Amino acid sequence: MLRDLDELVEAVLLEARGVGLYVRWSRGPAIDAGSTSSDELTGVELPGLSASPLQVESWWGDRSLRLWVARRLYDYEHLRERRPEPDVRAWLLRGTEVARGPDNEPLVRCQRALAWVAEYAMQEARGLIKDHNRGWGPLDRYT
Repeated sequence: MLRDLDELVEAVLLEARGVGLYVRWSRGPAIDAGSTSSDELTGVELPGLSASPLQVESWWGDRSLRLWVARRLYDYEHLRERRPEPDVRAWLLRGTEVARGPDNEPLVRCQRALAWVAEYAMQEARGLIKDHNRGWGPLDRYT
């Protein structure tokens, strides 16, 4: 369990600024094992699991890594409310990108589930985004 945002930032630092690390919103690795995501609009099965990359892009420069990670969590937090399944939470995985989905999101093959992201870390991410908000909203097509 990654208890707070700083633990998630540390994980990103330990993995060469997040190379190969992803956050997935689902019921967890045990449920996702051996499955793939599907396109909600068309129902087409996708070749991997939809996930958010934690790799820090070069254009981010030397800006706050904490803010980068908070944004990556915040962008898709709405999925826990939108998914029909109960108990959808964020978890960290190491994976390999196999394709891009219909929203240009990475589709990954999970190599190793690493940790759940605790609710406290989510609260910290929301607070940090609120402090830096310039009209950002989640990447939620339904709002």
